[in-house]
Amino acid sequence: MPSPIRALPDELISQIAAGEVVERPASVVRELLDNALDASATQIVIRLLSGGIRLIHVEDDGCGIPRDQLALALQRHATSKIGNLHDLEAVGTLGFRGEALAAMASVSELTLASRTAADEHAWSLQARTGELRPFARAVGTSVEVRELFFSTPARRKFLKSEATEYAHCMDVVRRHALSHPEVGFAVWHDGQCTAQWRAHSGPEAFKARASDVLGSEFIEGSLSVQVQQAGLSLQGLIGVPDQARSRADQQFMYVNGRFVRDKVIQHAVRAAYEDVLHGQRQPVFVLHLGLDPLGVDVNVHPTKIEVRFRDGRLVHHFVQSTLKAALAAPRSATPDAPQASLGLSSPEPRPALQASGFASGMPARQSTLGLRADPQWQAFRPEPLTFNDVQAAPKWAATTPHTGAQVQPVVTGNAMGASVNATERSTEPAHDDMPLGHAVAQLHGVYILAENAQGLVVVDMHAAHERILYEQLKQQLDAQPLETQPLLVPLSFAATPEEIATAETHAETLSQLGLDLSPLSASRMAIRSVPARLAQADGVALARSVLAELAEHEASTVLERHRNELLATLACHSAVRANRQLSLMEMNALLRQMEATERSDQCNHGRPTWRAVSLKELDQLFLRGR
Repeated sequence: MPSPIRALPDELISQIAAGEVVERPASVVRELLDNALDASATQIVIRLLSGGIRLIHVEDDGCGIPRDQLALALQRHATSKIGNLHDLEAVGTLGFRGEALAAMASVSELTLASRTAADEHAWSLQARTGELRPFARAVGTSVEVRELFFSTPARRKFLKSEATEYAHCMDVVRRHALSHPEVGFAVWHDGQCTAQWRAHSGPEAFKARASDVLGSEFIEGSLSVQVQQAGLSLQGLIGVPDQARSRADQQFMYVNGRFVRDKVIQHAVRAAYEDVLHGQRQPVFVLHLGLDPLGVDVNVHPTKIEVRFRDGRLVHHFVQSTLKAALAAPRSATPDAPQASLGLSSPEPRPALQASGFASGMPARQSTLGLRADPQWQAFRPEPLTFNDVQAAPKWAATTPHTGAQVQPVVTGNAMGASVNATERSTEPAHDDMPLGHAVAQLHGVYILAENAQGLVVVDMHAAHERILYEQLKQQLDAQPLETQPLLVPLSFAATPEEIATAETHAETLSQLGLDLSPLSASRMAIRSVPARLAQADGVALARSVLAELAEHEASTVLERHRNELLATLACHSAVRANRQLSLMEMNALLRQMEATERSDQCNHGRPTWRAVSLKELDQLFLRGR
């Protein structure tokens, strides 16, 4: 006979609930920091022993808890932050569930001490015994958690080493510190101060805190983002592609001040970086997304690290388009300002690219590279690449496409594989309005060496030209209306109930992508039209990929990614090849187009297209001044 149904004791209920809220010492630190910040603390001290396994002590200078509410604070589902369903839907605090302190008390020895401004002294409450006694401390709250999981030894066995648990606790502190630069943080581990970040104020507070937590290198290699549109705001710092890492350990995303891991936002960020990252590299960023609290549900998981958006597609488009615009501006145009700010106004229109080659309008002897492409893409391809080589006049002047400034060739000769036309001469120095400078030589038929006001610039000519052509192709294709290709014989495939439901829910989005999907039965679906430019692709694979992304992220970049892969292939085949000897005029024209082309700092595969060496670095190499 099965066991009879019976009510569980309160202590066992709390221990079961604690398994969802308290996973490891870092979970305790997170919950206590949430409470401290909700209490308007300006200084928080975290003390740990043995990675937080033996002791977690969090002390703040917040508003405190009155004496008569200390015992109530340790009860399950007791909170001062919500009182009804409307408060829950529009919650603006970090904590709100009222479970954390009760869960900690059920699996540890917890002591709660607090004092309000109206109290003469603080009061301390021992959770296990219920003993309440006077305590000496300033206004604020202290929570001490000793011997975590001592009452559930099986849970304690699953903890990692002390060093690992300490590292997880530090990750939690960093996340909170980055979102609250106005609050000071100090971390002590085993009696030693391991981190201390003072409070910052003013418009540069966020950057100062990011520099404290992530280092000055992150600030130097990042771009500022600050955009507000359609009830959404996004601000923060995003690392340039060169700062990408092999692991996603420096990705901090906040929604209304709360650190989250959200699939919609992660997908949007990855899509924004897709054209400029090499391989599986992970971008680095600290971003704060703000929106109406009613537009996001934070009551998804007990850890409060997951959220659900009411309009996930709007959020995805906003984040992706904002970051794309920030990454589009070539850094070569602003070498002294790596944190180029993205303002609220729309960016200035970029000059039109010269489709007929590096430089046009010059009397010249021409040579043309061929293009190999599928017939369906013949209408979308770069114009034949025309290189102009002036032989007669030793002095010449070409106009740059974006400033109208005069470009003068530089005197140089052949050495160690560098080759130039010796008749092209100039004594003009490099100008600041030409960030990539003036070409001086071609090295081994692969690299362009240029001189600018800061020092030396080395350009991978094939990679740079490949990006220029790729952006031309995308602009040309984006300017054309989307064409769909009806299929004479519809394609049918076996579909899951989830895929059919996704197709019905996102029918409008699929139509905008050029896909016409309709169910044939409860388990089959038909494809009646596809984008004309992808008519030769595997329609079933495309449809399934799009439906999978729509189901998970409420947005899909499958078709755009597939299209861009084909365009990248065309650009690669059309770009100038290694060992192609270029004149100084051609090299200078390539530099000018790089300065005017979006995302020209990376090639189509995410590799860098240029590198700079400053005069200071050159002096260090040759020990000048020592």
